Amino acid sequence: MSVKNISWDTLELVIFDVDGTLYDQKRLRRKMLVALIKHYLVRPWRYRDLLILYHFRNEREKRGGAQFEDLYLQQFVWCAEKMNVPVTKVAKVIEKWMFNFPNRYLGQFTYPGIILFFNVLKQNKILTAIYSDYESADKLNSMGLSADIVVSSTDEQVNTLKPLPNGLNYIISELDIKDKNNCLFIGDRDDLDGACSRQAGIPFLLVDKLAANNDFYEELSNQLIISAKK
Repeated sequence: MSVKNISWDTLELVIFDVDGTLYDQKRLRRKMLVALIKHYLVRPWRYRDLLILYHFRNEREKRGGAQFEDLYLQQFVWCAEKMNVPVTKVAKVIEKWMFNFPNRYLGQFTYPGIILFFNVLKQNKILTAIYSDYESADKLNSMGLSADIVVSSTDEQVNTLKPLPNGLNYIISELDIKDKNNCLFIGDRDDLDGACSRQAGIPFLLVDKLAANNDFYEELSNQLIISAKK
């Protein structure tokens, strides 16, 4: 779907991915790389922490569509088995460097116009939801954003990674949306977000990452405002 094809007059719900969709993920990763180098340059004996970060992301990426009873725990197990280290060690490193530390920088890299777009959606009584493969509540707080519902693939009600549509279907059910055509899922990866959206039967809008740093979300806001005045 293109920006120009959005049916604003019937839209009831906009669902957002987070990483790469609400903020510039490449710029954040460059910032994090500098922070990691500074931290471990004077702690070379802890170099295996960096391998944990690499293998955690890699093992998770290889398991798209995975389903487990406790996915939050299982994501640490995959990495622990790969590196032959305790699960608790993996969890400690990941929670520090992936789940907590980066949040302090998110405000710097939030895409321009995204806060305005959330506000315009609220003003027009269009619901907002978050669906990410990672927990996102703290990330939203760091960006000054809030949504009607925030869902992660590791939530116990979902326990399924994208591109399976369990998370999207859960959101639709919780918000009591009757017609999925009145929803829109916005994400930055067609292979995950787009595939997930198509399996759920929900219209999908792929973020233009070049435009996102300029007027992508401002254009969405303007289109909605114009549509609401008709």
